[in-house]
Amino acid sequence: MSSSSPSLLSVLRSPRVWLMLALGFSSGLPLYLTSSTLAAWMTNEGVSLKTIGVFSLVGMSYTFKFAWSPFMDRYFPPFLGRRRGWLVVTQVLLAMALIAMGQVDPKTAPVLMAAMAALVAFLSASQDIVADAYRTDLLTEQERAFGVTVFTLGYRVGMVIALAVALILSDVIGWKYTYAAMGAFMVVGMVAAVLGPEPMADHPPHTLADAVVKPFMEFYRRGWPAMLALVFLVTFRVGHAMAFRMITPFVLKMGFTNTEYGLITKLPGMIGAISGSLVGGLLVTKLGLRRCLYLFGAGQALITLLYVMLEARGKDPLFLTFTVGADNFIGGMAGAAITVFITGLCNKNFSATQYALLSSLEAVPMQLLGALSGYMAVALGWTQFFFITSAFMIPALALLAVLPGHIGETPRGAGPTEPLALPTATPETAAADELAAAAKKGAG
Repeated sequence: MSSSSPSLLSVLRSPRVWLMLALGFSSGLPLYLTSSTLAAWMTNEGVSLKTIGVFSLVGMSYTFKFAWSPFMDRYFPPFLGRRRGWLVVTQVLLAMALIAMGQVDPKTAPVLMAAMAALVAFLSASQDIVADAYRTDLLTEQERAFGVTVFTLGYRVGMVIALAVALILSDVIGWKYTYAAMGAFMVVGMVAAVLGPEPMADHPPHTLADAVVKPFMEFYRRGWPAMLALVFLVTFRVGHAMAFRMITPFVLKMGFTNTEYGLITKLPGMIGAISGSLVGGLLVTKLGLRRCLYLFGAGQALITLLYVMLEARGKDPLFLTFTVGADNFIGGMAGAAITVFITGLCNKNFSATQYALLSSLEAVPMQLLGALSGYMAVALGWTQFFFITSAFMIPALALLAVLPGHIGETPRGAGPTEPLALPTATPETAAADELAAAAKKGAG
């Protein structure tokens, strides 16, 4: 980091960074209200388990949100700007939808409840699209790591409110007023969106066709470094995700009860994940993204081997507590770093579309290969399974070694509104970029 770069103290003092806390809260709040919290409500009302299981489909919007992200890049409300306008619109509609959802009886009107839950999930996914884009556009390179961490912290606080606080409130005031209270909490995000600054893009798309096509073309023109970056993005979390899918069956087959595992995972797991995100964001700010990707990636690979040690030790609650806490801590750090990496790959002119696509590209392979994790565990046994999933990190770290040093980082001298682009594919386009930069300096 150059001597002219902001210090860690100035990053901590930046109001843009702490604005992410409120936006993260409003993004995390709706998630459980259409899944775990809704399942608790339906269970209280005596809805069948089969119906509750089918309701998991209402969250499909989160998987396919990239499909309408170009629309949100191209069009925007006639107030507050391209990003803040959409933030306020989605948040107001979410508040109204949550209040309306509380008026529905899930036992007597399950179809209507499913429709309302699907609407909330759609609006929540839409809010995520624009919140991710706003964070990408607003934060400088130096603020990005800790800003992502603060956003994640707010997101987890929103999840806690939507699950733990909502469950407690439901026993006091009933589900109808609990969902109304959850809707009222969306005011936190609305205030942040109204008070926050509006980031500017150099060349936003002028047609819907541009919004759909140009994000792909712009990324493709960056050449082989961008393609390698995509492969790295896919491989970085796959091994850990496959291991994670099998941890619960592994622990229960070790002889731990559901209650024991639940108590061990809830508090240490949450503390580990939150503290890992905070520490990871600070380390990326201080040490740089590439160095932290090496450290956290290797840490993810090594931490998986703790489960091999757990199998050798047998049923050991203290060692399980340590393992779960350490696993979530390293996972939190790695999650913060890879989110910063994804953010750095996005061009601010198309950040809503590119961020949605890149985050989906990261998630889909993890889900597909995660589906094979059970077959692998049965065929290999637990020890070999954890060793192999740990070794899956080796290709990712090897790719990181050959990626250009500036991958995922704003070019030096670029301001907070400059595109976050990798090098272009040809000398001609690179020369054009240099001429454009010189023209800007001359105009200034």
